[in-house]
Amino acid sequence: MRHTLPLAPQFYVTAPQPCPYLPGRMERKLFTALQGDQAERLNDALSRQGFRRSQNVLYRPSCADCQACYSARIRVADFEPTRSQARVMRKNAHLRRRATSPWATEEQFALFRRYLDGRHAEGGMADMDIFEFAAMVEETPVRSRLIEYHDPDGNLAAVCLTDLLDDGLSMVYSFFDPSLEKSSLGTYIILDHVRIARELSLPYVYLGYWVPGSDKMGYKARFGALEVYKRGQWLPIGDPASYRTDAHPLSVDPIADQVARIHLPDARTPRG
Repeated sequence: MRHTLPLAPQFYVTAPQPCPYLPGRMERKLFTALQGDQAERLNDALSRQGFRRSQNVLYRPSCADCQACYSARIRVADFEPTRSQARVMRKNAHLRRRATSPWATEEQFALFRRYLDGRHAEGGMADMDIFEFAAMVEETPVRSRLIEYHDPDGNLAAVCLTDLLDDGLSMVYSFFDPSLEKSSLGTYIILDHVRIARELSLPYVYLGYWVPGSDKMGYKARFGALEVYKRGQWLPIGDPASYRTDAHPLSVDPIADQVARIHLPDARTPRG
């Protein structure tokens, strides 16, 4: 019997590999290709369901016995900076923001290398060369921008690769000058994205994954008006200390059930 190929996106699962956030765990991702004239609709729809973009792939953690990763976003209308965050904004008020097309430059790559060497020398991206960096930035089938931050002398201090969704800004990847650690540039980039979202009347800033118990991801819980995606819906984070990271073989639904609950965009509805 001959079968026609389905029009809906096909979902796949990666092979298990060591988790970069929690020692002794194995991570696995559910993913689908992001391509064609429906790419923006799919990116919008799946971002609202906890997925993240990496080049032309959308993925979501789907580990066999762990649910410690939560997609996080800030409700822009309700966000109020803490005193510490307000100081970060004042400290970096001299920086000048510039939004550009997603096109990699040698200046950006040099900053990216300093950032990795200074902050993530043992991470999975530590060996990236300029061609892989260019692919990370430029291989995007959706509306993306590079947000650059320069000091008054024109030196590049920080960069964020950002997707423009129909309901917010998705911070795909950010990096900054590690010698400016006391300036809290990672925090500043998030705060400035909240400001950009307000300027554009967008309700959310998507931060990627928050992982309770991970020092690398703990900072995200310090932002107010934070929501996390769990049990198929966005909920206020509540008390970060109340989240458990225990692994259990029955804590995760079968892949088929997870895929069946994914809501796909209607290709017949114009994007608006």
